[in-house]
Amino acid sequence: MLGVHAKNPGGPEQLELIDVAVPKPRKGEILIKVHAAALNRTDIITREGKMSYLQNPILGVEVSGTVIDSNGTNFVKDEKVAGLVNGGGYAEYAVMPAERAMRIPDSFTFEEGAAIPEVFLTAYQTLFWHGRLQRRESVLIHAGGSGVGTAAIQLAKQITGAKVMTTAGSKEKLAVCKELGADVLINYKEESFDHEVLKATENQGANVILDFIGAKYWEMNTKSISQEGRWVLIGTLGGSTVEKMNLMTLMSKCVQITGTLLTPRSDQYKADLTKEFMDVAMPLFKQNKIKPIIDRAFSFQDVQKAHQHMEDNKNIGKIILTWD
Repeated sequence: MLGVHAKNPGGPEQLELIDVAVPKPRKGEILIKVHAAALNRTDIITREGKMSYLQNPILGVEVSGTVIDSNGTNFVKDEKVAGLVNGGGYAEYAVMPAERAMRIPDSFTFEEGAAIPEVFLTAYQTLFWHGRLQRRESVLIHAGGSGVGTAAIQLAKQITGAKVMTTAGSKEKLAVCKELGADVLINYKEESFDHEVLKATENQGANVILDFIGAKYWEMNTKSISQEGRWVLIGTLGGSTVEKMNLMTLMSKCVQITGTLLTPRSDQYKADLTKEFMDVAMPLFKQNKIKPIIDRAFSFQDVQKAHQHMEDNKNIGKIILTWD
């Protein structure tokens, strides 16, 4: 079969299609014919040689496709599924733990299926497992036009009716955020988001912050968080080292800061998260109350262009790879 790996650590030009063996499912795993896979920032970090998916040389952590070998699980051949894999998603076939496989509606395209697992599971765990967002609270979601951002806006609004505030860097991205349910739209290139958050919350601040940016936003997030607020770090696009910080400000506000990544989590964690997400959110998909957001699809042969498109930071929603 064909799969994508990085010849050497570096830029998108290092990506190439190679012939590799079809993986064999172990006990509790299913073999999937991959119709679509989705890009993630994790893929870029792996391509650059800064981390890896266990021992798998093939990139990719989320796919959608059809079951080829159910391997004694409760899935059946040709069933339509999507979910997280332990690497190997950028290939014609992939193995997936059966406990992490999501049955997707027949009405969904494979591209839509691939646009769900990583971003919606990340958004769900950060909002509700770590952020503990409650009904009618307020949440500040940075990078609102990203895959996780578009997922988080929808989940926060539909599940809790929260007041959703979001940042993005263009009118086009903010327009999509508004369509998905965001109440307060902040162009971080033109406005100081901490001022806008305090204005929108009558100086109370956001109960929950989903922070993809890190160091660059540290001071403004500190001003934006409410008393007893929950601040969830899920990215460091603006740097990972904060040179100076006033810990007393966080202590006086009784702020709780947590950090999380989904890819390094255990199989059991991902299985538990997938089950709860399916119970809570899949009915919302079927009722068209939430939806996967796709920016554009590339063929696997154009994987270099797809990675460059993500690095250019112009996408709204997910970037998808498909087999011709």
